[in-house]
Amino acid sequence: MKTQTAVNPHNRTRWLTLVGTIITQFALGSVYTWSLFNGQLSQKLDASVSQVAFSFGLLSLGLALASSVAGKLQERFGVRNVTIGAGLLMAVGFFLTAHSDSLLMLWFSAGVLVGLADGAGYLMTLSNCVKWFPERKGLISACAIGAYGLGSLGFKFICSYLLSVYSLESTFLIWGGLAMSMIIFGALMMTDAPVQQTNGAQGVATARDFSLAESMRMPQYWMLALMFLTACMSGLYVIGVAKDIGEGMVHLSAQTAASAVTIIAIANLSGRLVLGILSDKMARIRVITIAQVVSLAGMSILLFTSMNETTFFISIACIAFSFGGTITVYPSLVSDFFGLNNLTKNYGVIYLGFGIGSVMGSLIASLFGGFTVTFSLIMTLLVISLVLSATIRLPNQPAKLKATYNHSEA
Repeated sequence: MKTQTAVNPHNRTRWLTLVGTIITQFALGSVYTWSLFNGQLSQKLDASVSQVAFSFGLLSLGLALASSVAGKLQERFGVRNVTIGAGLLMAVGFFLTAHSDSLLMLWFSAGVLVGLADGAGYLMTLSNCVKWFPERKGLISACAIGAYGLGSLGFKFICSYLLSVYSLESTFLIWGGLAMSMIIFGALMMTDAPVQQTNGAQGVATARDFSLAESMRMPQYWMLALMFLTACMSGLYVIGVAKDIGEGMVHLSAQTAASAVTIIAIANLSGRLVLGILSDKMARIRVITIAQVVSLAGMSILLFTSMNETTFFISIACIAFSFGGTITVYPSLVSDFFGLNNLTKNYGVIYLGFGIGSVMGSLIASLFGGFTVTFSLIMTLLVISLVLSATIRLPNQPAKLKATYNHSEA
């Protein structure tokens, strides 16, 4: 009876943290509805759509930068306080966006401020939640990151409705208030995860937790970073220009090519759920290998076949599936290599690859012109990443633990 009394509060706390994290992630994912506003903002500010859309590039970069320092903030203020701060900053960002009368103001408010707010909450709450469930890290990552993805879908309908009823300015104000309320409500349910023991699920154990400085001195860290950058670059670039690929390379009608958005959303969410759950049943690095093979298949179709409507949708579905699965599995994978206790910091620097990858594809395409050069570079990086995932091993592990991990890969 005493044991049950001791266990229940712990279980209740971690399940409350999970629910709070899912609510918060759903609200944070709302930023991916940004394309809904490009047209009206372009008219309001008398600027091109590409100039307005640049604010989302800044948002992605701010998100990645804030994610990399969120671990330090959590150490000092705790997950609840930092998440509340992220909610408040997001509301300020949307408030200023509603009143933006120049491109610079828009880039600062919708790009920098909203991006920093999103990044401060995203990775930190995800990592904290994963630490509460060391025995099912893949499933918990899938739940949290799946909620982030569903947030973009849910708020697409919410924001579309708001735009049909209210002015552009009022829509931003309501969106900011709603997102802030959800983030703060979720934050109040969260508790900082306890310090983890140095053994993990699926028979994988780390000899100890590596600090960020220790991790960054190891070749495995940069191997994982390159693989993550490659996955983000391929996923974000193809997702961002899927409609243009359909019209330009496959010669589909604008309406048919636009169906790519739905295909991508379904494939992305499927990748998060399928590969996230699978990562609790086999070595996570092998799950990444599977994701790389699927992405290579999609990229090969884009590069080496005469595409039609069917093969076009298959190719982008493969790449979106791989991208969604990779970003779901990676937090748990990094914890397998470098420990759970410093996960937010260790993964935070690797997560900068998300921001870099979000601009690299577009930059290369604009410099060299067209899709082919970018696809070829991504294909090369995917092959290199596949070799890395097949050869990487846990750092500084006792022989017994290495044997256990290698056996689970087989």
